[in-house]
Amino acid sequence: MASKLEQLHAMTIVVADTGDIEAVRRLKPQDCTTNPTLLLKAVENPAYAHLLDEAVAWVRRHGGDAAAVCDRLAVSFGTELAKIVPGRVSTEVDADLSFDTRATLDKARALIEAYEARGISRDRILIKVASTWEGIRAAEVLQREHIDCNLTLLFSLVQAAACADAAVFLISPFVGRILDWHLRSGGGPYTAESDPGVQSVCGIYAYYKVHGIATAVMGASFRNIGEIEALAGCDRLTIAPALLDALAADGGTLARRLDPNAPGEAPARMILDESTFRFRLNADAMASEKLAEGIRAFVKDLYALRMLVGAILARADAA
Repeated sequence: MASKLEQLHAMTIVVADTGDIEAVRRLKPQDCTTNPTLLLKAVENPAYAHLLDEAVAWVRRHGGDAAAVCDRLAVSFGTELAKIVPGRVSTEVDADLSFDTRATLDKARALIEAYEARGISRDRILIKVASTWEGIRAAEVLQREHIDCNLTLLFSLVQAAACADAAVFLISPFVGRILDWHLRSGGGPYTAESDPGVQSVCGIYAYYKVHGIATAVMGASFRNIGEIEALAGCDRLTIAPALLDALAADGGTLARRLDPNAPGEAPARMILDESTFRFRLNADAMASEKLAEGIRAFVKDLYALRMLVGAILARADAA
């Protein structure tokens, strides 16, 4: 009997949610995705010291600060990951640019240029951008420039609908963080099927399929195997190594739960301008709170990474 991970591969593109190069090599996902939190964990691993050393040395030769080292490091990790996976590598625009369309565009273009300088074509990369109004507008421009985008920190149908209008390549609705909010608010207990994060992704999936929207849905941020099983058949799922290992060790039967030919019912297609988007997002306490919280958390880890790199630069300059 094939493992549940093998069965999942047959119906869903499986993405590794990690910056751990060796884990990606071992698990053999189609795609992989990173973010500042994962990069911070990775650079604290001595196995990747050579990538950090190279980024520091490069910036010292060419000029730049800790932020430039972090950009170089992100592309270095992405380049190594692109050598392993056959599909896409997601690289995140700095979260402190989440409300700045122009700066997001500049950063995304610079990341793509850095990848292309290393021989990694833009069709191997997804630029991760927060699903704010400003981020979605930046992604709309990038898509026209043939720079495919992964819209992250997505917690609501209104964000998903706006991303669809912008014709983004892929969205990453966060399953586990939605569950976290409802549990803290006194909800539950939940089954895998009644899990509010699972239900959110199912609703977005139905909306996209019913309205013929090409944007891929990639469930993310899982808390347990049940959530993954309940979304089997989703376009893509990005899963942490520990949960991938658990799926690989399980020899049970995995049933398809999401099917593009029978997606279920969906509301009429939304018509969204900026004020309507902001009003509807604000009306959703969970989505607006989790979006703000997620940006703060990514910024915190981004700044921690820059501080770590800044200290290394200072020691190198003093030597």
